[in-house]
Amino acid sequence: MHRTARPNRPRSPRIRPREAADLGDCVRVLAEVHRTDGYPVNWPAKPEPWLSAGVQLGTWVAELGERVVGHVGLSLAGEGDLAAALWSRQRGSTPDRTAVVGRLFVSPAARGHRIGARLMEQAIAEARRHGLHPVLDVVSSNTAATALYGRLGWERLGTVEQQWGTLPVTIHCYAAPS
Repeated sequence: MHRTARPNRPRSPRIRPREAADLGDCVRVLAEVHRTDGYPVNWPAKPEPWLSAGVQLGTWVAELGERVVGHVGLSLAGEGDLAAALWSRQRGSTPDRTAVVGRLFVSPAARGHRIGARLMEQAIAEARRHGLHPVLDVVSSNTAATALYGRLGWERLGTVEQQWGTLPVTIHCYAAPS
């Protein structure tokens, strides 16, 4: 019997909790994203601790095949979280009712598989499981991220100017759809 070769089908990403053994792969992907997109704006001196800093509610990775290709974290709102403060002020609430989505990135080579959207879905579900409303902020120059948030229906709460060391940056603040 003769078998015909199947065309390569796009693989589906798998989202799972990040494990300690994933950190090296996450740093590799983050370095690719930094070279391509400039995220993060300031490369951290110690990328592994930076990926975990302030994350209390969870971190997840996306795998395509057996390879880590994306990451997201979810934190409780803290002092200085712009999106949490804006959302709370606009809703007459307090920042402790929010969860901050952060450290979201997807390998440039793996884009087009809805990985960013799937990672966001995971973070949103976890925030809501804790009774919290997801918010985030993003540097305005990160047009790929702002396009993703728009496609996912996130509401832009406002735009603020900040000083990061000697670097002035424009930040867009978003809230997940209700």
